[in-house]
Amino acid sequence: MTVLDLTAAEAISAMQRGKITVSFYIDALLKQIKAHKDLNAFICLDETHLRDAAHDLDLRRAAGEKCGRLFGLPMVVKDNIETSDFPTTGGSPGLKHHRPDRNAPLLQKLLDEGALVLGKANMHELAFGITSNNAAFGPVRNPYNSDMIAGGSSGGSAAAVAAHMTPFALGTDTGGSTRIPPALCGIVGYRPTMGRYGAEGVVPVSHTRDTLGTMARTVEDILLIDGIVRPDLLPAEETPLKSLTGIRLGISRRYFFQDLDLTVQTTTEHALDTLRALGAELVEVDIPNLADLNEAVSLPICLTEAVQDLTDYLKNTGISFDQMVEAIASPDVQGLYQNITAAPPCTSEDYHALLTHDRPALQEAYRRYFKEHQLDAMVFPTTKLPARPIGEDDEVQINGLKSPTFPSYIHNTDPSSNAGLPGISVPMAMTPTGLPLGLEFDGPEDSDRHLMRIAEVFFTEIGPLPAPPAIRKDLL
Repeated sequence: MTVLDLTAAEAISAMQRGKITVSFYIDALLKQIKAHKDLNAFICLDETHLRDAAHDLDLRRAAGEKCGRLFGLPMVVKDNIETSDFPTTGGSPGLKHHRPDRNAPLLQKLLDEGALVLGKANMHELAFGITSNNAAFGPVRNPYNSDMIAGGSSGGSAAAVAAHMTPFALGTDTGGSTRIPPALCGIVGYRPTMGRYGAEGVVPVSHTRDTLGTMARTVEDILLIDGIVRPDLLPAEETPLKSLTGIRLGISRRYFFQDLDLTVQTTTEHALDTLRALGAELVEVDIPNLADLNEAVSLPICLTEAVQDLTDYLKNTGISFDQMVEAIASPDVQGLYQNITAAPPCTSEDYHALLTHDRPALQEAYRRYFKEHQLDAMVFPTTKLPARPIGEDDEVQINGLKSPTFPSYIHNTDPSSNAGLPGISVPMAMTPTGLPLGLEFDGPEDSDRHLMRIAEVFFTEIGPLPAPPAIRKDLL
């Protein structure tokens, strides 16, 4: 085992106790980043600034100053999250000189506890896609197979964690972006209940759906960060679950198990058997009319809010919306913004109805589902298929049949995003060709800690996936 194997909790403990210095740890991670620069996980990396910050923390510890709860923890931050010491490009050329005068508030909480920004992560341009195939900064590559996508839009964050370049990363999630990349890269990814973390200080897509989220190699690290971000929401008493006895998990096959890749289907059934063996009661019951309820709100809300939200954000940058769109490098993202600008998807009346009728109807369907069947959570494969080759932006094959790329990957993560519910994806297995697959647990509103504890039991039983083959050689 090397320092590159350390989880966030282990690294913090080692640095706080003086077993390793922050500078030593940072140097090791920087070597790993350089060794695997072909993964293209970063947009911005400032080694001098980072080493100076690490040295300063070491001096403060040596002087006997109080160490923060995240002392020395290096974080990779998705490049649509505002940082005062680095540009915040949103993965787009129009914002390449955008340097905010403050950090995103959630990020600042972590920095106040002694964490460090390791660098800014590559992403799908403006967070509006699912492959992280970025025409401006190049595609993010999957650590398990560099020909494959890392997922999006938080692909760089997930790839960096999976490749042992960092133990922890911040991402954002509008419809699956802190769960899909972790699933495809073999790590843990968490989307909180809407409002738990918020999206202040983020280049926006949709204020109704955007939220910050976290990624790590263990559920324990996700729990650790959550406790620091929202200590006010911690239970008065909390103990880890030793088993899933008494836990009821919903299985909604009609929607979430529809047209799965055969490998995903087989692997998921094995995962469900593991949950049963851990004591969980699996309740096979569907959410009525979920596909129609979700379709009514998903793209209409997102596309309607995209133009206005980005326009409002750009007021503080000196860049106009038209200039921003003209500078977009990725054809899929530029085409999307041009289309919704030329033909807005909703009238003001329709948009009002979406927020006052259609979205509440989706949320109520979930509430009834959890309450009427006395469910602690529901479980399903995070994605319908494993990672596919970079460049398959329009279509992918599932069991030999062509399917549109974006809706195929976002299918299972989208409904709870629109309902504002918490979800956590954990690794469940590898395909025969060596690609990771994820299992997602979604829960009722504000059930985040309980949901994490359920996921933790499964994760502990399965264990972390082996590091990617090329990475594993570096760790020996």
